[in-house]
Amino acid sequence: MTRVAAIDCGTNSIRLLVADADPETGELVDLDRRMTVVRLGQGVDRTGRLAPEALERTFAACRDYAAIIKEHGAERLRFVATSASRDAENRDEFVRGVMDILGVEPEVISGDQEAEFSFTGATKELAEHDHLPRPYLVVDIGGGSTEFVVGEEHVRAARSVDVGCVRMTERHLVRDGVVSDPPSAELIAEMRADIEAALDLAEETVPLREARTLVGLAGSVTTVSAIAQDLPEYDSARIHHSRITRDRVREITEWLLRSTHAERATVPSMHPGRVDVIGAGALVLLAIMERIGAQEVVVSEHDILDGIAFKAAEAAEEGKRGA
Repeated sequence: MTRVAAIDCGTNSIRLLVADADPETGELVDLDRRMTVVRLGQGVDRTGRLAPEALERTFAACRDYAAIIKEHGAERLRFVATSASRDAENRDEFVRGVMDILGVEPEVISGDQEAEFSFTGATKELAEHDHLPRPYLVVDIGGGSTEFVVGEEHVRAARSVDVGCVRMTERHLVRDGVVSDPPSAELIAEMRADIEAALDLAEETVPLREARTLVGLAGSVTTVSAIAQDLPEYDSARIHHSRITRDRVREITEWLLRSTHAERATVPSMHPGRVDVIGAGALVLLAIMERIGAQEVVVSEHDILDGIAFKAAEAAEEGKRGA
């Protein structure tokens, strides 16, 4: 086992995992796993730049994570940045700030690389411990983009498209700087059309309908699972490998899109940073399930972050062998 640290910096949140990992067996023992909503992608779809306040929120979280990584004595750190920093004109400012705080350069990865990490993190454990039919379709619904990956043991096809819970909310549900609360049927229809167009794009390269098992990742999917189970608080153990039927996803999505901010905020398992964007995220999940005819989604707490950790462990082992 190799002690590693992995950071996944997305459009809505930045997450840390410190773990002992064995990439050969797929074993991963968490030492510290946490998430901070920093909304790095605030306004990027509109301005093309990372906002100063969004950068400062992100750097503050990095300072906290640096202390945790040092405390646990991780042998290697890998920092991966995804959709928002990929799209921003001033991403060099982001890179310099991270290097100053953590001592490593963030890897601003492509959508295809993001998909590869997500698939590895989500399916390594499934392949070892569960007998779900293959191929898998792993769907990672992020803040700025959604990754689609089809594969058995390895990735067969992957595609990233620019639909995520933050991007869809900002593009369709914000009027005069305020989130529509609740949105009109017309706004929801426009958002759904945008999602369907993105699914058309994904299907050009990824055989979505060949999937035998749909695996859903990231905060929108895990929050829908928590709501489906009526959890009194967010409980990773009960969410991980839970299954939600398409009918239940539809019920939850319809409620989220017709509820007010105050009503959504009363859900005890929902992170405050997701209250305004969860409706869009749930709609992306529902559209995918309806498109491919999936009767249920298997929810995974293991995702891109775990994939980054496995890759960091592999690199650490290779370094030892080289030495």
